[in-house]
Amino acid sequence: MPDTSAPRQAPILTLTLNPALDMASAVPVMVPDEKLRCSDPRLDPGGGGLNVSRAVHALGGESLALVALGGLTGDRLAELIRREGVMFLGITGPGETRQSLTVTESSTGRQYRFMLPGPVWHQEDQDRVFMLLRAAGKPGGFAVISGSQPPGVPIDFPARLAAAMAGMRVVLDTSGAALTQAVDHPIPDLDLLRMDGEEAETLAQRPLDSRADTADFAQSLVRRGVARNVIVARGADGSVLADADNRLFAKAPKVKVKSKVGAGDSFVGGYVLALARGLTKAEALSQGVAAAAAAVMSDATELCRAADVTRLLPEAAVSTV
Repeated sequence: MPDTSAPRQAPILTLTLNPALDMASAVPVMVPDEKLRCSDPRLDPGGGGLNVSRAVHALGGESLALVALGGLTGDRLAELIRREGVMFLGITGPGETRQSLTVTESSTGRQYRFMLPGPVWHQEDQDRVFMLLRAAGKPGGFAVISGSQPPGVPIDFPARLAAAMAGMRVVLDTSGAALTQAVDHPIPDLDLLRMDGEEAETLAQRPLDSRADTADFAQSLVRRGVARNVIVARGADGSVLADADNRLFAKAPKVKVKSKVGAGDSFVGGYVLALARGLTKAEALSQGVAAAAAAVMSDATELCRAADVTRLLPEAAVSTV
């Protein structure tokens, strides 16, 4: 018998071409030029799109994660994904899957994050991805392009990926040159572009001190055709969402911060899952903000927990800007 208690949802596809085996540990004090005795490491599968799928799974939803895997590290990463129960399809990636290390200084709570580069992608590697996307895409579903782009791909690679997923509602959450390119050269039919406040200020070339300032900038991008929806995260304040006609703000619940790793990915997972279940943009924004707050409450590279999201949801109140 099918499980009729689970909410119906549209398909969600996530793409991670530069995943990482995330290691997290702690030391009492960070001291240069000394051997630092670390705590037992925690290992988690990492990378933007993969973390979005992990968040969706943690919240009781379903997604298919397309993940590039290579070498022995890729094998280890695949095993960790299986243990979490996330549905995934491995893409043969070039070279060895990268690793990342997060070290928390116990005496101060400060985190130090070390991100190793991934392998270089050549044209034949890119062609495999386009073929797989055309086969795996579900028209009417959601497609999430999140995280850093691998070395070797052209600057407009997200636009090429989006073109291979015709008919899907594409969500882009990237940074650096890829984000600037997406703003300067809009991706046709992009459904959502998300960025953090610092990235927004860099693009706007001015401070965005108030929620209204942030909403003005986000809505200006929408009206320029950059995306149908733009979300800007304002850190501990909350997040702003703008479309052509509306400007919404969801207040971030006040929580004790343990680790900021994966907060943005948890937001995207919570937001997209809500839309996939037929909820409104306001409800999706609230769930995304609650998921991000739940993620920063968790240790190291752990993401949001469903019970925390449910408890925090009433605090993620939505208002107009």
